[in-house]
Amino acid sequence: MKFRRSERLIDMTHYLLEHPQQLVSLTFFAERYGSAKSSISEDLAIVKETFEQRGIGTLQTVPGAAGGVKYFSKVSEKEARKFIDNLCEQIEKPERLLPGGYLYMMDLLGHPQVLHQVGKLLASAYAGMEIDAIMTVATKGIPIAHAIASHLNVPVVVVRRDSKVTEGPTVSINYVSGSTKRIQAMVLAKRSLKEGSKVLLVDDFMKAGGTINGMISLLAEFNASVAGIAVLVEAEHDEERLVEDYISLVKLQDVNVRTPAISVVEGNYFSKNIHFS
Repeated sequence: MKFRRSERLIDMTHYLLEHPQQLVSLTFFAERYGSAKSSISEDLAIVKETFEQRGIGTLQTVPGAAGGVKYFSKVSEKEARKFIDNLCEQIEKPERLLPGGYLYMMDLLGHPQVLHQVGKLLASAYAGMEIDAIMTVATKGIPIAHAIASHLNVPVVVVRRDSKVTEGPTVSINYVSGSTKRIQAMVLAKRSLKEGSKVLLVDDFMKAGGTINGMISLLAEFNASVAGIAVLVEAEHDEERLVEDYISLVKLQDVNVRTPAISVVEGNYFSKNIHFS
């Protein structure tokens, strides 16, 4: 069956969006649509131009006999600023305050469109980098990690506070919490992470960075390395932060339980020299 160009463009776009950062050969598309490679190249040029104009992402051409194209999910700076501004407005709503000064965030972490955008923004910051897996600590970091993973096309590894019989043999470490200074435990199944992996660490909320620091220590047990650190919300912290090189979308400046009032601003996302589409 031979496809019309309009049909090819729609199907090709859908396929690329569903397979980010995966090398797709021109031969694959030529056989899929029964078209010449020259026609496929012209189609990909149209898709690339449209993606970049619309701030969807970009296509990277890999030359050679084993080459092809890779789609990288990217976001425009305008889109990123609009989303983060809106996210700040949502988080600043005083009804989010819980006893003890905690913030209710599950409505945002459970909203598919919000999660999709969070994942896209944080994935854009690491697009094209060599990342083998995304690691987070159960439980609130899990949806964020999966949202990022959907754009980077890599697996998610979940660290737990205690071992589960269903996960088989585990590696356990003790670490010191950055804010409470208490000793806590982290557990990771041996089968969940390959030795030597390059890992993107993800956290929903970071104070001093003790949890992130714990994950870094856990990576050492697998001879794995940190590819990057992505945080949804970081808190203003007076004491020395245990983590320096990270990317955050929102910064929590102050919480007033009496008023009640929440003060947040954009995080350090726009100061990290991210290449926008």
